[in-house]
Amino acid sequence: MQSSLSLSIASHTSPAIAGSSHFSHSSSVGFVPSSPINLRFCGLRREAFGFSALKHSASHRARLSGRTTPRSGKVVAVSSPSDNGSAPKSFDYDLLIIGAGVGGHGAALHAVEKGLRLVGLMWVRRRREERRVSGGTSVLGSSSGLKTAIVEGDVVGGTCVNRGCVPSKALLAVSGRMRELQSEHHLKALGLQVAAAGYDRQGVADHANNLASKIRNNLTNSMKALGVDILTGVGTILGPHKVQVGSSNTVTAKDIIIATGSVPFVPKGIEVDGKTVITSDHALKLEFVPDWIAIVGSGYIGLEFSDVYTALGSEVTFVEALDQLMPGFDPEIGKLAQRVLINPRNIDHHTGVFASKITPAKDGKPVTIELIDAKTKEPKDTLEVDAALIATGRAPFTQGLGLENINVVTQRGFIPVDERMRVIDANGKLVPHIFCIGDANGKMMLAHAASAQGISVVEQVTGRDHVLNHLSIPAACFTHPEISMVGLTEPQAREKAEKEGFEISIAKTSFKANTKALAENEGEGLAKLIYRPDNGEILGVHIFGLHAADLIHEASNAIALGTRIQDIKFAVHAHPTLSEVLDELFKSAKVSH
Repeated sequence: MQSSLSLSIASHTSPAIAGSSHFSHSSSVGFVPSSPINLRFCGLRREAFGFSALKHSASHRARLSGRTTPRSGKVVAVSSPSDNGSAPKSFDYDLLIIGAGVGGHGAALHAVEKGLRLVGLMWVRRRREERRVSGGTSVLGSSSGLKTAIVEGDVVGGTCVNRGCVPSKALLAVSGRMRELQSEHHLKALGLQVAAAGYDRQGVADHANNLASKIRNNLTNSMKALGVDILTGVGTILGPHKVQVGSSNTVTAKDIIIATGSVPFVPKGIEVDGKTVITSDHALKLEFVPDWIAIVGSGYIGLEFSDVYTALGSEVTFVEALDQLMPGFDPEIGKLAQRVLINPRNIDHHTGVFASKITPAKDGKPVTIELIDAKTKEPKDTLEVDAALIATGRAPFTQGLGLENINVVTQRGFIPVDERMRVIDANGKLVPHIFCIGDANGKMMLAHAASAQGISVVEQVTGRDHVLNHLSIPAACFTHPEISMVGLTEPQAREKAEKEGFEISIAKTSFKANTKALAENEGEGLAKLIYRPDNGEILGVHIFGLHAADLIHEASNAIALGTRIQDIKFAVHAHPTLSEVLDELFKSAKVSH
């Protein structure tokens, strides 16, 4: 299917390479309490935690898989027996992460933070004990946290920083400014007069490239400052505790996280030349702005690029396999978004068709796209355009990872995992000490979801059980205006309600009633709440409007924390702000208890 759905949920999913559900618990995986604790935070980890001044040699690093004696504060290493009996008694690292994207980076920083937090507790105990022994004098000894390494075969930052969310937001910032300057009606309403707006293509491209470079350096420096070793080379798993980095270097680790991400998915019959037939990787370089570009797929990626290209003067044609555009969105929000983001712009579309063959421009001839009916497979039409962008989603990057060495078979390229991100082998058993997060497991193909999964895994390997609630993780499309969502769509909620025997209700508020939105002359927008009227449970929230991507987090945090509507109604919002859209939304909901 050629619809670009970057948000997908699967019951079992998978990992990848260095570069860019419920099963019985195995005792060899580590300590897990009987009742799981939901992970209540899922943010993107970007900053160091302020401990960069702490430097420790490898010989003094405390292994946090051990335990602290109640009086001495000494760390006693606790070895975990290997299923195959060949695990080394000591390891080069406590935690090894394959892939230095947002997911791997988030896991690495949390591993260090968790280590330092535990060390802090040890220091307090030690100080109290030493004061009892020495009559109040305390000498603070040295210690350290989880010894962590991250393996990267390409560049730090992965897809998000180098070829995804970060540079695309730079291009979208430009398209947003261009739309404001080009909207004579909007400017006139504000009493502004602006001469004709123009742009420098290379300057726009440089802005995106410079932003990616800056964020990439920030991520690298934050890990180095906290003592995370960055190992350069492709990572290949040799066994439960062993990874080959590059062609000759072999390292061992008590626990391994696979975080190798994904690459653009290109359907059969499409020839990508990187110039006139491109993926999002190429489009972000903005090497040229075509007069007419076809975008195959109308999900997040396709919509955002349509926003960029039309703002810069291109005509856009969508090619969508399903019968409606924006198939991954709540239908009501998608209908409104089409009315605002597509219909008034220089965009047309073909739905219910596949692009069966795409040939790049050659010898003065344009790009040709052969369309067939998605159901009957009969020829429908042929398009001739200046360029074609393939925005049909992403595929897990898992080949060459050495999964055969741990008896793991991928499912459509995804690495099977359980709800705790533990890798599952071909026999349905957990592979000890190996986890997979992010796009490679396919549970939810979003950068911040990968980071949240990585944090959840670190919680587990340091002794606390966490099961991440994926329904609390928000998603956003950074068009102008923006679209955001968390939880279930209305059709999904109705299906769930029918199966489980409860009723759902819908509440809505308009941006036209919000003072701040009207002050900005941006009253086009809607917020929608799907909830249970019997107990106030929030099932889903969908927003289309100004800064929707920022507004959604109040709802996502409420779902993560289990906050009910009858409680969140009492939250106070500053006036006049866009946040009052959510305030009015929750207040308009009717809960029986």
